[in-house]
Amino acid sequence: MMRTRPLKVALLGCGVVGSEVARIMTTHADDLTARIGVPVELAGVAVRRPSKVREGIDPALVTTDATALLKRGDIDIAIEVIGGIEPARTLITTAFENGISVVSANKALLAQDGASLHAAAEAAGLDLYYEAAVAGAIPLVRPMRESLAGDKINRVMGIVNGTTNFILDKMDSTGAGYQEALDEATALGYAEADPTADVEGYDAAAKAAILAGIAFHTRARLDDVYREGMTEVSAADFASAKRMGCTIKLLAILERAQDGESVTARVHPAMIPLSHPLASVREAYNAVFVEAEAAGRLMFYGPGAGGAPTASAVLGDLVAVCRNKLAEAKGPGESAYTRLPVSPIGEVVTRYHISLDVADKPGVLAQVATVFSEHGVSIDTVRQQGHQDGGGDGASLVVVTHRAPDAALSGTVAALRKLDTVRGVASIMRVEGE
Repeated sequence: MMRTRPLKVALLGCGVVGSEVARIMTTHADDLTARIGVPVELAGVAVRRPSKVREGIDPALVTTDATALLKRGDIDIAIEVIGGIEPARTLITTAFENGISVVSANKALLAQDGASLHAAAEAAGLDLYYEAAVAGAIPLVRPMRESLAGDKINRVMGIVNGTTNFILDKMDSTGAGYQEALDEATALGYAEADPTADVEGYDAAAKAAILAGIAFHTRARLDDVYREGMTEVSAADFASAKRMGCTIKLLAILERAQDGESVTARVHPAMIPLSHPLASVREAYNAVFVEAEAAGRLMFYGPGAGGAPTASAVLGDLVAVCRNKLAEAKGPGESAYTRLPVSPIGEVVTRYHISLDVADKPGVLAQVATVFSEHGVSIDTVRQQGHQDGGGDGASLVVVTHRAPDAALSGTVAALRKLDTVRGVASIMRVEGE
C-alpha cells in the first residue's frame, strides 16, 4: 500500500546547523514533499536549553529528553547535529534500536567509532548517512560512496578545513603573520574562541579518516591519521614558497600504496605549486582533489562550513533516506572488504623543504650535503644567504630534496641538529601536488 502519513523527523541539536535545518524544512516543506512523495514533518527538537528562543520553531516541539523523543514510537528519521562523542553515540544507537534511520554531521564520532555505528545500522536494516560530516555543502561523500563505487580511487588530496585555509590565504596574500591572520578569522566568525581543533589539524584529521575509509574500502580511525598543525607556519615559509612558485595549504592526503597492500592518511601543511588547482582555493573555501583509475582527476569545490551550507548537505541526506524509507530499501552501508592497513608516516614518500640556520663559514654546505647523502636523501636545490638583519656570522640555508621516505628525512634532520655548524632547524615542510 502507498504510504500517506508524513515521515516524522527528530532533530537532535538546534545550534547553528540545526536551526538552519529546521528553517529549510519549514520554508521548503512543499518542495520536499514533491521531491520525496509524502510530507516530512519535524516532530520534535531535542536541545539542552529549552528556554532559548528559536525563531520559526514551535516551542511545543522542543524537549530536553532526546531519548524519550526517539522512543516514543512514531519517529522515522533522526538528524543528529549535536557533535562530539557523547551523548551523540548513545542517541544514534538508540535510534537504530527503535527502527529509526539516522542522518549525522558528526565527523568526530564517525572518525572514532564509525565501524560500530555502521554495524548497528546494518544489523537494524537502517540507513546511516553523513554527507555533512566532511566538507560542508560540497557533495563528496555520496559521489565517492556511490558514483565512484565501480572505480578504484588511488589518491585523495584536499583542503577540508575552512578556518585554516582562511588563515593561510591571508598570510599569503597580505603578508600577515599567523596571529594577525587568526585574529581576523576570529573576528569574522571563521575561527572558534578556542581554535585548537582547526589549527592543530584535529578537525581535518577526523574528515581524513572518514574519507580514507570510503576511498579505500577499509577501516580508518582518527588515530590512524598522521597530524601536524599549522601554527608554526611563518612569513619566511611563504617567502620561500613564493621563490619556488608555490603557496602553502593545510592538506589532508590519502594514498594507496603502489603495491596496493596498504594506505596512508595524513594531515599537515605543505607547499603546492601555484599551477595546482588547490593553490587557487581562497578564503574559507574547501576543495578536494580525487584521483581515480578510470575517472581520472576530479575536483570538488565549495563552502566547507557554516549553518546554511552544512544544512544543505543534511537535507540532501534527509531526502535520500526518506526515499529509501518509502521504497522499503536502504542505501549503501560501510564497505571495508579490503582490510588494508594504514601505514605509518615514516613510509610516506614525498619531497621536502628544509630551512636551516647555520654558521656562515666555509665547509658548512659540504657538511650538510654529506648528512643528506648518508641518509639516502637526494638534494634537488640549495639556496644560502646571510641573515637579512646583518646578524654577523649566521646564514640561512634552504634545501629542497627529491622524493624520499619520511623516515629517511627524519633521520637526516636528527643528524643535522647534532652538527656544530647547524644552529637550528627553522622549518621543515613537505612539497606536494607536483
